[in-house]
Amino acid sequence: MSLLTAMYSSASGLAATTDELSVVGDNISNSQTVGFKASRVDFADAMTQQLVAGQGEQGLGVRTLTVQKLMAQGAFTTTNQDTDVAIQGNGMFVLKGAYGGTSGTFYTRAGQFTIDKSGYLVNAEGLRVQGMQADTVGDVSSGLLGDLQVGNASAPAKPTDDITVRGNLDSTATPTESANATTGYGGWKVDDAKDTSNFSTSMVVYDSLGKPVQLDVYFCMDSVGDWHYHAVTDGANLTGGKAGATEVATGELKFDAQGRLTSNTTSLNNFNPINATNPQPLTFNFGTGTSAGGSGLDGITQYAASSAMSFVTQAGFTSGSLSRLSIGSDGKITGEFTNGQSRVLGQLVLGNFKAPDQLARMGGTLYQETPSSGPGTLGTPATADRGSISAGALEQSNVDIAQEFINMIAAQRGFEADSKTLTTADQLLSDLMMVRR
Repeated sequence: MSLLTAMYSSASGLAATTDELSVVGDNISNSQTVGFKASRVDFADAMTQQLVAGQGEQGLGVRTLTVQKLMAQGAFTTTNQDTDVAIQGNGMFVLKGAYGGTSGTFYTRAGQFTIDKSGYLVNAEGLRVQGMQADTVGDVSSGLLGDLQVGNASAPAKPTDDITVRGNLDSTATPTESANATTGYGGWKVDDAKDTSNFSTSMVVYDSLGKPVQLDVYFCMDSVGDWHYHAVTDGANLTGGKAGATEVATGELKFDAQGRLTSNTTSLNNFNPINATNPQPLTFNFGTGTSAGGSGLDGITQYAASSAMSFVTQAGFTSGSLSRLSIGSDGKITGEFTNGQSRVLGQLVLGNFKAPDQLARMGGTLYQETPSSGPGTLGTPATADRGSISAGALEQSNVDIAQEFINMIAAQRGFEADSKTLTTADQLLSDLMMVRR
């Protein structure tokens, strides 16, 4: 009977608009949820019945076809948190662990990550972020996919092996006393270094344990164009040494009439720091002399100008602990350490899907792959069709509040209309029952 059909059709409309209101409410309630993706209800007409031939079909109402996920990218907000990340483009972060009684691999656009007590990069639920771990020199090219442990890194000490000095030695300086049998050089004495040299500079070098050791380098002119240098430290810093100035390196510097370094030779190099790796040779880089094919001007020179060092550095450093993390657009996680060093600790990977809207929503802004979504294709950010990483930012919900209110009003009006149709059909049935009386 058509009146009963009208009632069933109206009832299906009430159920469908109720579904839509439920989805709208879910969207609005998650409008501030980081990484949330809005949904919409797709409707389809319900089964129809065939009327008399040539008179068409009669619909039996509406049904909810599917609740479709809208995977459009949300706006970014800046947080300035080192471990907050957002994806600019396609892809999802990959997580592993247990959530809601389910263990396995999950995917998310919510990059609110932090470091747990074991040093792993995790989300708020404790699921571990997946990526490639770097080796001790920061290379991720051979890293295997797994949990990213980046919070317990440290920078080991590096012993000084190279000392670079740039500057000028005054060609008008007064030569020290002529060479004698006691010192081998013109009047220089290790226990009276300051008064028996023409110029000096100081630096800190490091042993294999990262211990800093003060090193003073004295320059003595034997004659114009002929200098010696003497590296001195406190003997208490040396294996078997005694407190007091001790010479650990000695060499000769020669210059031509144009002030260019011609050669640099070493005659003593016995730096043996106490309780550390011995010996520890110290290479003094004063520039490349002309006799070795250099310009003789890229290091120490000898001009008629005051002796001064413009650049003194050494290649060692003490050990350091992790002070902060930074994440690049390619997903590489770089650790910065208290000793001024930095290195790559790992790299994020992203999962990409052919049909991301077919992923299964698990709650907690987490998704899992389904047969309809296809398997996730994993790779590093900014490669293939995967997006790049924006660090110190989060992707906000893609819910459009204005559109949701419009959808809510439309659903409300639809519900009211279906209710009216239902009451009208009911009234007509009541009138029909009155005919019998």
